[in-house]
Order: sequence, then structure tokens, then C-alpha cells
Amino acid sequence: MVATTDGVGTKLKIAIAAGRHDGIGIDLVAMCVNDLVVEGAEPLFFLDYYATGALSVEAGRTIIAGIAEGCRLAGCALIGGETAEMPGMYAAGDYDLAGFAVGAVERDRALTGLPAQAGDVILGLASSGLHSNGFSLVRRVVSDLGFDYAGEAPFAPGSTLGAALLTPTRIYVRSCLAALAAGGVHALAHITGGGLIDNIPRTLPDSLAAEIDVRSWPLPPVFRWLAEAAGLPVAELARTFNCGIGMVLTVAAERADAITALLRTHGETVHAIGRVVPAGADQPRVLLQGAAQAWPS
Repeated sequence: MVATTDGVGTKLKIAIAAGRHDGIGIDLVAMCVNDLVVEGAEPLFFLDYYATGALSVEAGRTIIAGIAEGCRLAGCALIGGETAEMPGMYAAGDYDLAGFAVGAVERDRALTGLPAQAGDVILGLASSGLHSNGFSLVRRVVSDLGFDYAGEAPFAPGSTLGAALLTPTRIYVRSCLAALAAGGVHALAHITGGGLIDNIPRTLPDSLAAEIDVRSWPLPPVFRWLAEAAGLPVAELARTFNCGIGMVLTVAAERADAITALLRTHGETVHAIGRVVPAGADQPRVLLQGAAQAWPS
């Protein structure tokens, strides 16, 4: 049995400010079940905790509908939860969410990253946007530059800033489970807090590192805008945000093409973003190649 718990972070503040709550429930489920699948586990059921000062039935209905949709996308059951009204604890209109997911994996199929070896191919699955990390910085940029969530997004013409920033986190469960069943997957990394820099090494033995070529996928406009607006150096951009890659698979080189084809049949946009290499004594565990040419500096 594998269990996870998570929240949506300060992305909630943007949902509240923009008055858009329809995707935030999907975010909540995604943050939990994407963490389950990296252990090789299939999500079985989910519970939510929804707390507010005074319940808005309309907002609550929309949030719970999003949670139910997230569970449908992940193939797990929404078996219950808790809705708490706590007057005086939250400002008017504010609320908080937490999620809890439980899954299962046969013990001998649990992912540990130990089979990974130098020469393995690293595949990246495209994200749907910011997902649910880095929003304290996002809100600071929006505030400092005087943007309005109801105004047009500078990186997505035709969309409001609020809607563009609130694009729900992609749920990778079904595609990753299919890849695991096909064989050849040595490790999975959900790219959340800590970005590419901190999450990929967690899935590899200490003797190995990841060499990532950032020219192998397009940096989505939202990340380019944030990097330029906040003046983020490359390393900080890659440590704060997913930079367009929401899930990383480390796979045996001879299985890379077959797994890529399988993932694409499940609707994923797949990029071969790098390879596993021996870890150098004085080198970082993630080596970013081509950033000077592909990313803002």
C-alpha cells in the first residue's frame, strides 16, 4: 500500500482572486496521484478536506466537481472527505484544500530507481502549464508588474491571465501505468516543488546523474514570461518550475522508442530530453545542457 497527501498551495489565492474554481479540484487530485504513480502504484481511492470560513455552496459544488473529475481521470474512487466551516479562521471567500490518496503495487514491482544505469534514456512528458508549484513567485510578479487576473495574459493572447495561470495540473496516471506494464521503465519523477533540478535525482542511485538537454523541448510561453519578468537565472527557473516537463521517465535505452510510442497513444507529448550518466564527484546531479541557447538568461 502506498499513500500520499498534498495540497494546491497558493494557486488557491489566484483561483479566489479570479473567481475561477472549476480546475482547482483537478489540481488537488493530480498532486496526490502523480506522486503515487512514481512509486509504481495504481491509485485506488481519494479523500478531500475542504475548509472555509463560511461555505459558498456554488464554489463548493464547483470545487468538488473538479475533484470528482480528477478522480475519473486518475481511475480512482472518491470515497469521501470533510467540509469544515471555521468562522474567524479564514477571510471572506478564502478556503483551503488538502487531498489524500491511497494506492497499491505488488512489492516486487515497486519503483526504487535502483535498476537505472548509465546510458538509460530520460523521457519527459509535457506539462499543461505551471501545474501547482511556484505560485508565490507568480503572484509576486503579477502584483509587482500591476497585472489584472481579468486582463489578457501577456503570454497567451485571447485568454485572461487568471484562466491561463489556472490551467489544471495534468494527470499522468493512466499513461505511466501503461508504460510500467510494458516493461523497461526504471524510474519516474513527478516534477513538482524543486523543479527539474531537485526531483530527478531523487529517483536515481547516488552514483548516477541526469544530463538534460533543454533544447530538446520548447519552453512554454508562461515560463519564458516569468523568467524574463522576474529576472530568474537558468538554475533558479529549473528549480522553481517544471519548465514544460511534468513527469520524467528513466527507461532502458533499448525500450525508449517503444515506450515513447505507447505514451503517445495515451495522449502524451513525449520528448527525449537526456540520458543517465555517471555522477561526478564535484558535479551537480542534474546537468543542464543548451540552456544558454534555449532559455532566457
